[in-house]
Amino acid sequence: MDDYHVDFDDVLPMAGEFGKYQWLLFIALAPFCFNLVFVYFMQFFMTLEPDHWCLVPELLSANMTLEERRNLSIPVNTDSTAMSIRSKCQVYDIDYNKLLREGVTSADTAWPVKDCSQWEYDFSTTGNFATIVSELNWVCDRGWYGTLAQSMFFVGAIVGGIIFGWAADKYGRVPVLVATNFIGAVSSLLTATAWSLGEFLVYRFLIGIAFDNIFVMMYVLAIEYVGPKHRTLVANLSIALFYTAGTVLLPWYMVLIGDWRIASVVSGFPMIFTCVLYWILPESARWLLTQGKVDETIDILKKIADVNGKKIPDKHLMDMKRSAIEDTTASPNDPSQENWDASFLDLLKTPRLRKSTLVICFMWMLLTLVYDGHVRNVMNLPLDVFVSFTVASATELPADLMVVFFLDRWGRRWFIFGALVLSGAFSILTCAFPATSIGIPVLAILGRFCVNIAFNIGLQYASEVLPTVVRAQGVAVVHVMGYFAGLLSPLVVFIGTFNTIIPLLILGVASVIAGSVCLLLPETLHRDLPQTIDDGEKFGRDQSFCYFPCIGDRKPSPPLSLGEIGQQPSFIRPRLRQRASIRGETYRSSLIRHRMEVVYLPTAD
Repeated sequence: MDDYHVDFDDVLPMAGEFGKYQWLLFIALAPFCFNLVFVYFMQFFMTLEPDHWCLVPELLSANMTLEERRNLSIPVNTDSTAMSIRSKCQVYDIDYNKLLREGVTSADTAWPVKDCSQWEYDFSTTGNFATIVSELNWVCDRGWYGTLAQSMFFVGAIVGGIIFGWAADKYGRVPVLVATNFIGAVSSLLTATAWSLGEFLVYRFLIGIAFDNIFVMMYVLAIEYVGPKHRTLVANLSIALFYTAGTVLLPWYMVLIGDWRIASVVSGFPMIFTCVLYWILPESARWLLTQGKVDETIDILKKIADVNGKKIPDKHLMDMKRSAIEDTTASPNDPSQENWDASFLDLLKTPRLRKSTLVICFMWMLLTLVYDGHVRNVMNLPLDVFVSFTVASATELPADLMVVFFLDRWGRRWFIFGALVLSGAFSILTCAFPATSIGIPVLAILGRFCVNIAFNIGLQYASEVLPTVVRAQGVAVVHVMGYFAGLLSPLVVFIGTFNTIIPLLILGVASVIAGSVCLLLPETLHRDLPQTIDDGEKFGRDQSFCYFPCIGDRKPSPPLSLGEIGQQPSFIRPRLRQRASIRGETYRSSLIRHRMEVVYLPTAD
């Protein structure tokens, strides 16, 4: 028997790498992407704070206009910009019945004041519908309740990332996809019943558990069955089209529904319906192979070939089955299995790889903080929050298209540096404009556009730098670190209730720092990616600090002789065992997993 290895990526082209079957999977991404938008962004609109002021029941029952009531009862304060604004949280502490009998219609600034106990709201600032903030009066000294709920969401995301990352490796991608969508649906329905802070926090924690995996598992499946040369396009195009469409439409969905509780209920139903795909979607072929379920993988490949109008020769299917059995029965001492039992801790044992790992974690924390901060900070911009959210979200489309067309030309390192520094510069420049200037939202949205580019590059960059043997574990840990940083973004945005410029200044500085630390990473474009821990330690040693892949001659690795092939386990060994679980980020580029050319060698006999 010929001693060569045939894996899933060798057989997939025979079934069709980008045919009708792959297009159906691509379209199936849409509902899961919309579910992700519901889970991630709906709370932003649920906790919007309408313009408000103290309610005085005595004046409400009098025949007075709104402006007359406010002139008589609400103190006027001067903010840091020397603008006179009416207090949102204080009222004059006087006998209003007496004032009405005496015909007094204007306030005396010498009157004593007290904190509000009841409020009136102007719902024109929240799409003309009540939010949980206005229903439960989470304003003034309770104004941080909504921020706490947003942070609790990320606590749930940390827990969910750990639990479901493990579950996906043990039970498969499709069961986790169904479970997280079901949890998201139930949590959305329960959220509509919340009448206290405690209830709302519990339900937001639960929906945070579903976050990310509610979409990522489907993303993994769709990209896994696409040929390598199409993965960058499909991976980014799905985000550009579906994610952008969902975020752009969400504000107007909330306005159309006109009730945060009903909107929460309605958003849960699509998540329930997507659960039926458990009986339709294919399981991850690579996961099935690691579990020794080769016959199921073969059945999936045959189905793909049927839909795409192709035929896979039985010999190739049998060769793949033989190779898979050899992988699962190989001795742990087999040199071909070297390093495949490595863990995330192995990334911290050698100096260069430890530096790259820590830089990636720090970069991703800052990047998550900046991205989520820009998303939420639209509430502090001097524009209608629904319009500004829509315009800012629409920048995702051109940002993704830039990544599609330029990432494999310009590389990762300097591209992400430039995007983050530009984002930071735009955000910091808002300090030069008055609080009500149109220049602030324009610069903030430009900053959001640049950070969108950086975020998409960062998703791919992290998974490329980490060695294959711990790539899944590494990416999972990096994401969890990002969730920890996400806990802070609602707090940064909350500062905007006191000064609208400070959040953008914080986000700008964080963005510049994130861009600068990225320069400590090696460039991955035109490079064979590291697979073992030793590869990761050596990766990028030949690159100078100013290395830019678009400048100078590309130097591909020289061809190897047959004798050298056996001595190069890092990049061409044909029997690497796919034991590490693979997250969606791994598939955002065709460079992540090179299809290895099958080398036919004479047997030892």
